[in-house]
Amino acid sequence: MMRRVSYLIVLLLCVLQGLAWAQGGGQLRFCLRSEPKTFDPLKVEDDASVAIRYLTGGVLVRLNRQTQQLQPELAQSWKVSKDGRQIVFKLRSGILFSDGTPFLAEDVAYTVQELMDPALHSPTGDAFRTGPGNAETKILSPNEISITFPAPVASLDRLFDQVAILSEHSSKKESAVLGPFMVADYQAGSMLLLKRNPNYWKTDERGHRLPYLDSVRLDILPNRDLEMLRFKKGEIDLINSLDSEYFDKLASSSPQSVHDAGASLDSEQMWFNEVTRAPLPTYKKNWFRSAAFRRAISQAINREDLSRLVFRGHAQPAGGPVSAANKFWFNSKLKPETYSPDAALKALQAEGFRMENGTLKDRDGNPVIFSIITNSGNKYRERMAVLIQDDLQKIGIHVNVVTLDFPSLIERITQSFDYEAILLGLTNVDLDPNEQMNVWLSSSENHQWNPQEKTPETAWEAEIDRLMRAQASSGDIKKRKESFDRVQEIVVEEAPFIYLVNRNALSAVSPAVHGAVPVILSPQTFWNVEWLQK
Repeated sequence: MMRRVSYLIVLLLCVLQGLAWAQGGGQLRFCLRSEPKTFDPLKVEDDASVAIRYLTGGVLVRLNRQTQQLQPELAQSWKVSKDGRQIVFKLRSGILFSDGTPFLAEDVAYTVQELMDPALHSPTGDAFRTGPGNAETKILSPNEISITFPAPVASLDRLFDQVAILSEHSSKKESAVLGPFMVADYQAGSMLLLKRNPNYWKTDERGHRLPYLDSVRLDILPNRDLEMLRFKKGEIDLINSLDSEYFDKLASSSPQSVHDAGASLDSEQMWFNEVTRAPLPTYKKNWFRSAAFRRAISQAINREDLSRLVFRGHAQPAGGPVSAANKFWFNSKLKPETYSPDAALKALQAEGFRMENGTLKDRDGNPVIFSIITNSGNKYRERMAVLIQDDLQKIGIHVNVVTLDFPSLIERITQSFDYEAILLGLTNVDLDPNEQMNVWLSSSENHQWNPQEKTPETAWEAEIDRLMRAQASSGDIKKRKESFDRVQEIVVEEAPFIYLVNRNALSAVSPAVHGAVPVILSPQTFWNVEWLQK
């Protein structure tokens, strides 16, 4: 009899716990590292505003940050035309905005027209502008809409992950939302409070309406030391991105709180100045414009040491322009350069360089000396530069390490071109190669080793231009992959960038938060916010 009573008590406790979890409640707290610049989801470009859009905006389709696959959201299905110009969405019915306004195809049409209005200057809309002309919307039924663009748009459906749908009829406009939370309070310079959207359409398997949380409090706090201190005190629940040093300190005291999701999309890289009009000696320009020279430098750098000594093992040697974390677009044929100073020296000797009394000289007797510039205050890059300096000294190359404040560094890269080599990082926020068009097109300002070329100055740059434009205009994902795979191979062969490491995606989440599964894609810790519980 006692056993049966005990069993019933345990069963009752389990049921009550399950009901408590299903009912949810509680507040998630974390920090924004800057002031949001806008609450208009169509004008978003800064990180803080992106986070708010993710938490409040309802989208037609969502890129699952864990699987990297596209999944239905407000649209239950969609179809893209073969030419990549048209997409037809079939919408879910019975959905309401946070203010009770019905969600219909009219709202999608209104959002697209606003998004593509040139007068709005929407950064999100720019991704859809692959040709002159206007986007055309056609409402096929209250729950079905066709959108046609004037030119093919690569990965057209995936771009809608960034398009939060606005209400055409609500008087509240952007404050009427379809996402899990809505803005309740904003104190500039201090905090932002989001409360649960009572009309959010998703439910769990028991039929309970999501999100589980009642609210999300976002404190505006740029200081990372204070952010870490507040996390340790339990005043905030998560840190979306951690430096490796902070990660290890927290791991020693609270190992259950830290998460290393592996290599991120971000890279650390160096490059040489290949600008023809740069104020450099001709013999140095000849070195830097030689692919053989650049590849030899790459061979002489120990990436394993950079990962281990600089990032405490929280980084992976980089094999090229795309991290292995980008599951679809990564070219798996490419591997990180094998560290081999002997092979590097032989390759340089084959180009006419020679070693004299421990100093490498070119065929005209000029000693190989150059400076690497990086941004002051970034201790990781400063350490990387010193290790590279040591590595290259082993093959007779003398490197000077120079640190500059960031504005001065950017001025040298973009205006005066008064530099020899640069060590910096590249932050990638999107999986699709179209986001890198401004790097790979030879005419682009961000074609960093030689920006704004009037015409491609080398055959390989012309080939990259052709391949990038081909993949951007194709509706065939296999052809796009083939083109971008070849771009990656050319970049490794020619080494305009010497890719060093991909930093790991490091984060911290309080054990009080249930359901968190940190990933490499932004937002790393709260990408599944509607399922989180406290």
